[in-house]
Amino acid sequence: MNAKMPTDRSHIHTEHHHPDSLALDACTPAQLIKQLARDHESVPKIIAAAAGELGAFVQRLVPKMRQGGRLIYIGAGTSGRLGVLDASECPPTFRSDPSQVIGLIAGGDASLRKSSEGREDEPLGAKEQLDPLNLTANDTLLGVAAGGTTPYVLGAIAMAKACGACTALLTCAPRDVPPDCDQLIVLNTGAELLTGSTRLKAGTATKMALNAITTATFAALGKVYGQIMVDLAATNEKLIDRAVRMLTHIAPEVTREQALQLLTQAGGQLRVAIVMAKLNVDRDGAVAKLSAANNSLRDVIG
Repeated sequence: MNAKMPTDRSHIHTEHHHPDSLALDACTPAQLIKQLARDHESVPKIIAAAAGELGAFVQRLVPKMRQGGRLIYIGAGTSGRLGVLDASECPPTFRSDPSQVIGLIAGGDASLRKSSEGREDEPLGAKEQLDPLNLTANDTLLGVAAGGTTPYVLGAIAMAKACGACTALLTCAPRDVPPDCDQLIVLNTGAELLTGSTRLKAGTATKMALNAITTATFAALGKVYGQIMVDLAATNEKLIDRAVRMLTHIAPEVTREQALQLLTQAGGQLRVAIVMAKLNVDRDGAVAKLSAANNSLRDVIG
């Protein structure tokens, strides 16, 4: 234990005592779970209230990603794990390159399984992780910190800004915009039922926000048609079935058997198979039409 007097964090909302949480240890498991469920009811409203800030972030991000830029999430503890989780889901969901959305956590990948909370106190702790990325002006770094004060995250923001990257901080506690930060996104989740345990309500809100960011981003990049993931990677039986159903939904004249055949001919690329089905062209013809339309399925088939 470090005997140095720590900075007083009692002013941070996520550290406050919850007025409705008095004796969790005296509750039955069911009572405690009901309390948690009630407390989490506020999360969708919090995300909706931050929709303008989240949308502005996406609008700045999309043009940079069209130019080959990357989105880098960086955080410590739960915040870092949530960033890694969302980043790792983008390739199977949107057939994105794994380098497009990157999740970094204090302490490295080992911290995904075994907590290394002390690493978050190091302002230069992200240097070894960021240096190999060779950040440019097309890249965007989103620091994620429930309390908004994590030195590892704020240090990473400063390093990214020095490289010319766009920077933002996502936090669950109101604060001033930190130095070197282009945008502050606040999800004001308030106090936790288990005081200070931001893996609870703050974690839930953070996950929803990150899901929203990548979904809106890849929708803008043409990876979504209607409500369908037209670039999903059909890499197992469940996903192949989903691709077949999506194809028959958009092209109802196609049977499941025909849909599977089209997907096979398209090399597993659902977007290409859809164009083949709707416009009655072969794979090369479908690829050419998509290329001419900047891969926008809506521009090709309406």
